This record gives sequence, C-alpha cells and structure tokens, in this order.
Amino acid sequence: MENQTVITEFIFTGLSSDPLIQLLLFLMFLIIFLVTLSGNAAIMVVTRIDSSLQTPMFFFLSHLAFVDICYSSVTVPKMLGNLITMQKTISREGCIAQIFFFFQVACSEVFILSAMAYDRYVAICDPLHYTTIMKKVTCRQLVAGAWAMGFLDALVNVLPSLNLHFCMNNTISHYTCELPSLLMLSCTQTITNFIVLLISAFIFGGSSFFFTLISYIYIIASILKIRSSEGRRKAFSTCSSHLIVVGLFYIAAFFRYLKPSSGSLIDLDKVVSIQYSILTPMLNPIIYSLKNNDIKKALARIFGKYKFLR
Repeated sequence: MENQTVITEFIFTGLSSDPLIQLLLFLMFLIIFLVTLSGNAAIMVVTRIDSSLQTPMFFFLSHLAFVDICYSSVTVPKMLGNLITMQKTISREGCIAQIFFFFQVACSEVFILSAMAYDRYVAICDPLHYTTIMKKVTCRQLVAGAWAMGFLDALVNVLPSLNLHFCMNNTISHYTCELPSLLMLSCTQTITNFIVLLISAFIFGGSSFFFTLISYIYIIASILKIRSSEGRRKAFSTCSSHLIVVGLFYIAAFFRYLKPSSGSLIDLDKVVSIQYSILTPMLNPIIYSLKNNDIKKALARIFGKYKFLR
C-alpha cells in the first residue's frame, strides 16, 4: 500500500464516449432536469397558495416535491457538467459527499411516501377520526422523522467509506457516484461496507416498504367493502397515483442496491439508476397532476387568474 499511488480523483465511464451522443444526452438530461425543477416547484407553489389544498395529503405532496428537487440536484448538475466539458471526473471528497446526499434524500423520500400511505390509510379506513389523527403537528413530526431517518441512513453508510483506500483503478463504471460502484474500486476490504449497506437497506428501505404495504393492504380491503362502484372508483383514484410512484421507486432501487454485483449488468445498472434518480423525480409531479383532480383544478384557477390579470 505504501508503494502505490493513493487516488484522490475518480473518472466516470459515463453513458457514452461519442462527443455527438454526449451532446444529445446533455440536451436530453437538461430538459429533464428543467422539467423536474419546474414541475415540482409548481406542486410546491400550488399546494401552498391554494386554500383548497391545505390538507395533510397535499402537505406531504409538497414535501415530496421538495425532496424530488433535492434528489435530482444531487446527481444531474454534475452529470451535465461532465457531459458538456467532456471531463468526467470527480474528487474523492466530492464523490463521498454525493453518496451522502443521495442516501439522505432517497431515504427521506421513501419515508415521506410511507407517511403519505399512512395518511391515505387514515382517510379511507378511519375517516371519522381523520382530523384528530392527522393534525398539523403530527404531519410535521412525520416529515421531520423522514429527514432524520435519511440523515441516519446516510451517516451509517458513509462513515465506513471514509476509511477506504483507493490505489489502483480510479475508473467508476457509472455516470455518478453510487456506493456499490465505489466499493468495487477499493484496495481495502469492503465486506463490512457491503454488510452495512445490506442491513441499512433492509432496516430503512424494508421498514418503510413494509409500512406502506401494510397500509395499502388495509386500504384495498376497505375499498373492496364499498358497495357502490362509483365510491370504489373515487377511493382508489386517490391512491392510484401514490401506488404508481411507490412502485417505480422501490422496484428500481431494490434492484440496484440488493442484487449481487456483476460486471455483465453494468449497463443495466446505469439504465435502472437513470430511472429512479433522474426520471422518477420528473414523473412524480406529472403523475400526481394527471391523477389528481384537485391539483388540476387548482392549477387551472391559478393560471386562469394570472391570464386574467394580464
């Protein structure tokens, strides 16, 4: 170890080495990033200023939109910079910081999704006590708890990574820093890191997924008991968008972080990573806007008001 060069900078293989393709990728991901920022910002604004959306469900949705902005901002700006400058590098400290914030916002997102599932559970399964259970202070505590869980998850996974040494290969077979890709480059033993990653995935990801799953088992059971088909349709429509978002996020994230490492699946890893770290934050506001009539009506009122003023 002493006779080998200590690596302080990493090089991404990226998505392509062709300059023309890189330019096209830059334009595509720039558009996606701008749509992500504008879509989620619109959700945050409309849920804040429209009086009809001052409910716990839209309170959680506004925080989910904020998390999605943070989530996309962790990886996309650096990737865009690498694509336009053709220098796909990142410092060791920058890579560790990117991993930390990625765990922070990703874990916060899954717990906010769990809070949203709990909110729908109370609204459908115990509507008479909804206002007493889902009070403002309770909603704020759930959101604060989601951010706290995210910070704890990030801390647990990043602290063991600070002791890693990199002395041979400094090429990350990815377009961003993710912990599994980084551990494959270490000259020191990483079994502890992989164990911590696996345990934290089951504790944080598994617990939030299990909580969401149980909530929706009760929700679906309650919906099936509704006698009128119109009542069942309305009840399910309030949950369908949330189920789509949860499914998109969990399936891709579990595949990326819980599957065995394999060089033959590197390209597939990149595709899956794009889905949950770039596309999902963009799709969330679109899915909720298309599936939620209250948001569509609120947007129509706001834009109609500004159009009238002009």
